[in-house]
Amino acid sequence: MRMIFPSAGDELDLLGLAGAYAYPREAWLRANFVSSADGAAYVDGRSGGLSSPDDMRIFGVLRVLADVVLVGAGTARAEEYKPARPRPSLASLREGRQETAPIALVTRTLGLNLASPLFAEAPSSARPIVITCAASDAGLRAETAKVADVIVAGDETVDLAAAVGELRGRGLGRVLCEGGPHLFADLAAAGLVDELCLSLSPILAGPGASRIVAGQQQPARPLELRHVLAGDGGFLFASYAAENQATDQ
Repeated sequence: MRMIFPSAGDELDLLGLAGAYAYPREAWLRANFVSSADGAAYVDGRSGGLSSPDDMRIFGVLRVLADVVLVGAGTARAEEYKPARPRPSLASLREGRQETAPIALVTRTLGLNLASPLFAEAPSSARPIVITCAASDAGLRAETAKVADVIVAGDETVDLAAAVGELRGRGLGRVLCEGGPHLFADLAAAGLVDELCLSLSPILAGPGASRIVAGQQQPARPLELRHVLAGDGGFLFASYAAENQATDQ
């Protein structure tokens, strides 16, 4: 991959990519998505059909840089999530932190498979985090707490601002949201998204597939382009800052 905006440059290795995607500050929430050229977030229900080796390389770098990976429970189920894996070639970037970032699941109902690899294979140093609301079943919260740290944020629904605040209070300020579209939309509506990292796949997915945002209509929000990388096979990788963060880099 090579930088083509703001200025053209040489090929970027893994450490070069880490530099390009370095967090501007410790309290920062970025979302990472892949999209087809016509705006689809999925092919056959999963994002993998839109991905590429370069996309997965950036995916890995973003996870190494993050303090915590935030994801909706539905997306974690559909994508068959597992714990983040160690990346020895980038181990220096996690100096002073646990070897891998924990996965934080957002769920109102706690309809989770607690025997899945996401919980069963998680290292003790990166125990999963489950974010729910007070209306969730107390018995399920107790069961979940046996295999994960449980955060209760909000009453009838999950209060995402409170949840992000709780993560930051635990020293997990550099948040990487991996979806899904409803969670991303809710974070954006709450004004919590500082950056969007978008992988643009040279595929026409056709009608029917969800976009990277879903849910109720929201006002349009300007973004500022931070950089664009070009990968193999016509893939483009863009980083956009939210308007209120564009001058804070």
